[in-house]
Amino acid sequence: MNSFTIRRAIREDVDQLMNLLYQYIVDFYKRPRPDEKDVQELIHHLLKHPEAGVQFIAESEGRLIGFSTLYFTFRTTRVKKTAILNDLFVSPDARGMKVGEQLFKESLAFTKENGYAGMSWQTAHDNYVGQSLYEKMGGTQTNSEWLHYEINHF
Repeated sequence: MNSFTIRRAIREDVDQLMNLLYQYIVDFYKRPRPDEKDVQELIHHLLKHPEAGVQFIAESEGRLIGFSTLYFTFRTTRVKKTAILNDLFVSPDARGMKVGEQLFKESLAFTKENGYAGMSWQTAHDNYVGQSLYEKMGGTQTNSEWLHYEINHF
């Protein structure tokens, strides 16, 4: 399993993509297992409404080994659409093959090719592997004038 391809997710990927999402949500982030119907609805929503977001997948020998998810919004100050790289995940058995790097590059290329103002993302303070990848890809941590706030409903 040393070769892989990166492409946009399609309907035939739903079952395998669901398994990757469960690995990401439950195993990696240690969150409660979401309802199967909700996970399917998320994937189908993105497939049916690419203006809301897209998912790229990494595939090796017919098996999905990673994914990235871009969601789209607008930057009023730039008067353009912008992308949020909300997820980037590689299954543990496929790490070290540069899958994450290629998923990142494909996501970034998509934003450039489609005239987006840019791409932003966040990662956990203790995700040193992710931080290393993002810095390698040219990302910079911002000490922004803006503070990040959130309200969670779970």
